[in-house]
Amino acid sequence: MVQAFSYNLRSFNGWVLIASFTMVILGIPIYTILTGLIPGPGPNWAHLVTYLLPDYLINSSILVVGTALLTLLWGVPSAWFVSTFEFPGRKLLEWLLILPLAIPTYIMAFTYAGMVDYAGPLQTLLRNWFDLNLASSLDILNIKGVMFVLSLALFPYVYVISRAAFLTQYRSLIEASQMLGASAFRSFFKVVLPVSRPALVAGLTLVIMEVLNDYGAVKYYGVRTFTTGIFRSWFSYEDPQAAIYLSSLLLLFVFGALVFERIQRGAVGFYSNTVERPLRRTKATGRSALGVILVCGIPAVLGFVLPCAQLLLWTLESKGQIGFANLGEMISNSFILASVAATLCVVVAIVLIFATRLRSSIILKTSVRLSTMGYAIPGAVIAVGVMIPFLFIDKQLILWLSKVGVENSGLILTGTVLGLLFAYVVRFLAVAFNPIESGFARLGKPLHEVGTTLGASPWTVLRKINLPLLTGVLLSAGLLVFIDVLKELPLTLILRPFNFDTLATRSFELASDELIAAAAAPSLIIILTGIIPIHLLNRLITKRKWA
Repeated sequence: MVQAFSYNLRSFNGWVLIASFTMVILGIPIYTILTGLIPGPGPNWAHLVTYLLPDYLINSSILVVGTALLTLLWGVPSAWFVSTFEFPGRKLLEWLLILPLAIPTYIMAFTYAGMVDYAGPLQTLLRNWFDLNLASSLDILNIKGVMFVLSLALFPYVYVISRAAFLTQYRSLIEASQMLGASAFRSFFKVVLPVSRPALVAGLTLVIMEVLNDYGAVKYYGVRTFTTGIFRSWFSYEDPQAAIYLSSLLLLFVFGALVFERIQRGAVGFYSNTVERPLRRTKATGRSALGVILVCGIPAVLGFVLPCAQLLLWTLESKGQIGFANLGEMISNSFILASVAATLCVVVAIVLIFATRLRSSIILKTSVRLSTMGYAIPGAVIAVGVMIPFLFIDKQLILWLSKVGVENSGLILTGTVLGLLFAYVVRFLAVAFNPIESGFARLGKPLHEVGTTLGASPWTVLRKINLPLLTGVLLSAGLLVFIDVLKELPLTLILRPFNFDTLATRSFELASDELIAAAAAPSLIIILTGIIPIHLLNRLITKRKWA
């Protein structure tokens, strides 16, 4: 009894205290936003409410609804056909339909803007071959264009989750509906969609959070949303309080989406006590095969093939121009930042998860889960929540250093790589946490208990038993964080050091300066790097023998 009490006390004083301190630090951005509401809005708030806030509310709402509907249009039919029909090119299309995830929304936005521009390939083709001038009709620099490009970049969230649901669908239900005389069309809408509704809502929730987080696409297309408003309040108006109030409203949008997803998940469910057989693919021939190929091929071509082909063409045309200037430095900055952030996220996730394994407490587990909520919070909000306390700490450090004789010390945390890395950990911890937590859950507790029974310390058990068995999971989690950091734009734009460029910031800046072709080279590097985890994701989905 004494030995058990001593062990629990050691684990509490060590791992749990470290985990508790980590959770407090990770919560700083949210504390900042919430406490920042107390002093009241800034001097520009009345102007924002009168002239700009209605646009932010209306445009953000339209974007969310419009993009969600378009992602359903692209994602659900293609997922169903790929899962249930056998047709020429199916394996290639099931792979291509995931690849738009590798293209950040801001890259998709300026690529399509360049393709349909008056001097772009589409309008040039129409003028030269068909003598058509459709400049006004093909203008996509508006909210409809943003919905289009966002849907092409984000529909794989719906496609991937829907496809995973369809591959394990309840075949007996579909066969029963067909035996009762229902057509395949009616069975899909009356049986398949209702059963798959929780999965579809989960995919749409991810789409909605990404839409609310987007800055590059809406900024490039000139659409006013909450994220552009936060940037304007901070940089143009120099009003942190207005930025905080806008951030809090955006948080309400995000948490509203999360609550909606939880309600849908709890309200709708289907359970079966029988072992379900996987869906059997039907061979499509003739016109049916052509229709299926078109339904699956159009989003794949529009979402990946065309943008990548155009970026490759621009890269070849702009070789040696400004897009290649300092390309090596940008690659180095991006890869070092992403590597360090991925390592930190994996380490922090291990500490938090292992602490909950040592001390099974509802309060601790709930606190750990809340500390991983940063992925649901837009990057612009996290950036504001990080910069304000860092500025305060820097001011106090400068005052203290001046008292001890150190003059002109400058900012120590604000506008440094350290602040940027901290923000990355807050934002992307959940990306590493979820797969690592699943890995620990698969290990169970017997190995851990055997090690402690033999007198090994928690650190020894973690280092010599758990981590070697979780090597693959840790690498996968780190890789996913690496890619997300490589693509992140709004957070990096706000917090990066002065004159510090990454592939994401440089490609966006070049596109904003109308040097679209020059932005192609860094954009292609981001996309090619992003294909690696997409490949792993596809293998994870298709590893079952029926996929």
